[in-house]
Amino acid sequence: MLLIDSLRFLLFGWRHGQPVRLRMIFEQARQVGVDAIPIVSLLSFTIGVMLGIQFIAALGEFGAESKVVLAAGKSITREFGALITAIVVAGRSGSSFAARLGSMVVSQEVDALAVIGIEPVRYLVAPALVAMLIMVPTLTVLADLVALIGAGLYCSGPLDMNLASYMVSTLNQLEPRDIWEGVSKSFVFAILITLIGVSTGFSVSGGAEGVGRATTRAVVLSISAIVIADMLFSYFLNR
Repeated sequence: MLLIDSLRFLLFGWRHGQPVRLRMIFEQARQVGVDAIPIVSLLSFTIGVMLGIQFIAALGEFGAESKVVLAAGKSITREFGALITAIVVAGRSGSSFAARLGSMVVSQEVDALAVIGIEPVRYLVAPALVAMLIMVPTLTVLADLVALIGAGLYCSGPLDMNLASYMVSTLNQLEPRDIWEGVSKSFVFAILITLIGVSTGFSVSGGAEGVGRATTRAVVLSISAIVIADMLFSYFLNR
């Protein structure tokens, strides 16, 4: 229902004097996406190096070092770029949504918005949903690039090639479907994180202690939903 209401306000809210403000979308996008760039880049680079280490060691046992570039590229773009981005955003933004809305519920600010004629879903949920749908896929593409650079920096030595050659070889072997598979996951992850975070925040009770419980619950449920959704994506897209 939160998703349906958010879409309704995005498409038709202006007809009823309840438009979704661009300023609020930009502010949410800054908090969700721009502020998350350093941590997403750091973890993506680390994941890229880790995959490079594992693939060099595993494929080297079979004399298949030439397949390292393809294996690392597909693993990052199809799986790990979207997954690590979603987990980071769930930890940062999913918990933030739950804590902010939970605090507003406890202090009766949500009720006050409704009393003065401002729809809480239009004001609090719709901007966050739009910002997440824009920034999570964008962060995923950034994570893919940084992770590929990390894998290339490690693998270029054992494979006797420089980083530029590694990146060119990766791009030549990847297909558009590899990129789109990871990006399509990120749209679903963005919706899951937003809806779980805001619904948990709206259901807070019990004062400050309830806000703490809701924040923890939002992170746990978001990451669990992300992993389960990722498993389903992997099953149906790779059959």
